[in-house]
Amino acid sequence: MTETLTPPIELGHITLPNRIAMAPMTRSRTTQPGNVPNAMMAEYYAQRATAGLIITEATQISQQGQGYSFTPGIYSDAHIAGWKIVTNAVHKADGRIFLQLWHVGRMSHESFHEDGKPVAPSALSPDAQVWVVDAETGIGGMADSPVPRALETGEIASVVNDFRQAAANAIKAGFDGVEIHGANGYLIDEFLRRSSNHRTDQYGGSQENRIRFLVEVAEAVAGEIGAARTGIRMSPYITQRNMADDEIIEVMLKAAKELDRIGLIYIHLSEADWDDAPQIPDQFRHDLRSVYSGAIIVAGKYTKERGDKILADGLADVVAFGRPFIANPDLPRRFAENLPLSAFDPDTLFGGTKTGYSTYPAAAVAAS
Repeated sequence: MTETLTPPIELGHITLPNRIAMAPMTRSRTTQPGNVPNAMMAEYYAQRATAGLIITEATQISQQGQGYSFTPGIYSDAHIAGWKIVTNAVHKADGRIFLQLWHVGRMSHESFHEDGKPVAPSALSPDAQVWVVDAETGIGGMADSPVPRALETGEIASVVNDFRQAAANAIKAGFDGVEIHGANGYLIDEFLRRSSNHRTDQYGGSQENRIRFLVEVAEAVAGEIGAARTGIRMSPYITQRNMADDEIIEVMLKAAKELDRIGLIYIHLSEADWDDAPQIPDQFRHDLRSVYSGAIIVAGKYTKERGDKILADGLADVVAFGRPFIANPDLPRRFAENLPLSAFDPDTLFGGTKTGYSTYPAAAVAAS
């Protein structure tokens, strides 16, 4: 098969030297207190700067938007200063980096909220868990998400503005652009689905109203920093976290048409990465191409061979890799030279030190 991961591609205002993106992955290595990005994170991302594009770990746009321990923010001066260390390191290594903007919605824990209540479109439980560090022991583990409170209609404009301000802060911190997190059962995705949104006001009910929050966020972010610096992540076929909805594909395609109108440069499809997860049918991929003219990024247990094939078939433009980038900081080179891939240590995914984070070596260079 022809190598399709290696050619460059224009993406908005930048050129990616290859079609291999680093997918966003929560690693929970921020400095405490304050969830501040740091030099350890800068080293980690700079090691992976040969990716065509780095998309950072999900980053909360406000304190209200946090759902996991030690995840970074982008709403304070300290956050901006910390992220500048990261972007400077990545750019010095000739990399390109987008910040993923995140509001978790109901996928949260009472410890992150003064009133103990995460917010969501409706007061419906996700029946899911998030990673939380115990304040007394310092040990992290999975904890149940409580039933959230429903956002008041008057509060929604403030959340939209938080996305807008976070995008402005990201550009101030030196990022090349942002990715709006609209996937995986978090706040924007919750508005899209009947299973998590029982609102009867203008943000609920019809399919057109269910995409309204996503459209308002996309318009606010693109209006602040430019559509050429703005992408979005979506997950049409993921049903975990009580997100199953038999209308979601129609809703997603209507949303994609609106995103095309706004001019977002890419849609990043988050495909399920567990063994028995549903696969995205080719028909949906063709339907998406018919309503959206920007780039398509895909992610979810892709191998080099699967990545080459979906690009060759014209159903995607960039392939994002998550776990392979953890243990293989030089992943594009390993793909190009058909080098073996190292396995990552799952016990060091969340929190901790450099071990299992920035300690994975690049492949040895063969003697000439």
